[in-house]
Amino acid sequence: MNLNQLRAFRAVMLTGSVSEAARNLRRTQPAISAQIAALERDLGCKLFVRQGGRLKPAPEANYLLEEANDILGRLNAAERILRNVRDLEHGKLQIACMPGPSTFLLPELVGRFVEKRHGVDVALISRASTEVLQLISSQQFDIGLIDLDAGDIKPSRLVESEELRMGCFCAVAADDPLAEKTVITASDLDGKPMAALYASHMTSQRTRAAFESVGASYSVRFEAQFFIPLLTYIEKGLSYAVVSAMCAESYRLSRGNQGRIAFRPFEPSVHLEFAVITPAHRPPSALAKAFMELLMAELTRLGSLPLAQRSEPSARSERLVSSADG
Repeated sequence: MNLNQLRAFRAVMLTGSVSEAARNLRRTQPAISAQIAALERDLGCKLFVRQGGRLKPAPEANYLLEEANDILGRLNAAERILRNVRDLEHGKLQIACMPGPSTFLLPELVGRFVEKRHGVDVALISRASTEVLQLISSQQFDIGLIDLDAGDIKPSRLVESEELRMGCFCAVAADDPLAEKTVITASDLDGKPMAALYASHMTSQRTRAAFESVGASYSVRFEAQFFIPLLTYIEKGLSYAVVSAMCAESYRLSRGNQGRIAFRPFEPSVHLEFAVITPAHRPPSALAKAFMELLMAELTRLGSLPLAQRSEPSARSERLVSSADG
């Protein structure tokens, strides 16, 4: 018994005629008759008897019709779902992300991605980079975003990794005199109160090294685990910070035209190293590939470059973060 036989059988049951069933299925009458005969041989029983020139279903045929409707209905549903999956209209996307970008940047991208894809569900969870790496390594999540500067994190053979470098900017209160400068230097911040990531984070170490390279005093007043909380101190005029372009974009998304922080290129340059990771032993779905393309395009727009290349804030990214000025 096969699907073609079931389709032919159901068409005959619904029309009561081999010729009409053939027209509906766009097959020849002999082909439909052959399918019915083959089905009867496979089942070992007669499904139709001819009375008065018409086919009449045997009792066994009525039972088989119910099963045929169920089987073909499930098959049609599966075909619709797979077509929707192919066309990126159906499916589930599972993303694990380090805390900072998961607050505003990733939700904005997810919202943009699913806006016209009503059958797509998304799980976006925020975890420390080490936990994100474990989740992607388990092959259960589609995409992860991790901070390579957060301790000794090395993507394993269980993940595919796109390692990137992104420039950082100086965040100052919009009404601070330094906001008038086109570029803010470590010398401009000599001895001023700074907000920074914890001391062992490579971005903090690079910022300290930038100050020391010009003989400026690096004075940290506030520390946090990731960039976003630092912006509260900047808004209040309590400190300055050197933050990633992702942080600046997150602020723009959260505040719109009401922002009270200006972001300016910082010298000597400081960068953040991070990675977009995917499972190494699970082929990505078409949905995951499409979202990955959107994510990488956004990171490129924010000034990211492959880790092997030198990252300097581009004119495009400078214009972008300047749009967050209040």
